[in-house]
Amino acid sequence: MKWTDTYDIAAALADRHPDIDPAQVRFTALREMVLALPDFDDDPQRCGEKILEAIQQAWIDEAA
Repeated sequence: MKWTDTYDIAAALADRHPDIDPAQVRFTALREMVLALPDFDDDPQRCGEKILEAIQQAWIDEAA
């Protein structure tokens, strides 16, 4: 997965962290969670606030 695969990342985060409320996750923690996903393979420097916002929103939608 790459940073732009927001829905795939959100689904993976929902599966891996079912007990976490995604709306309460800080962007620094979210970034680390994404980097820790086994299928994630992208440059950590390519991540920005807009990407993290999109991932977080997709995760919130996934968890609903």
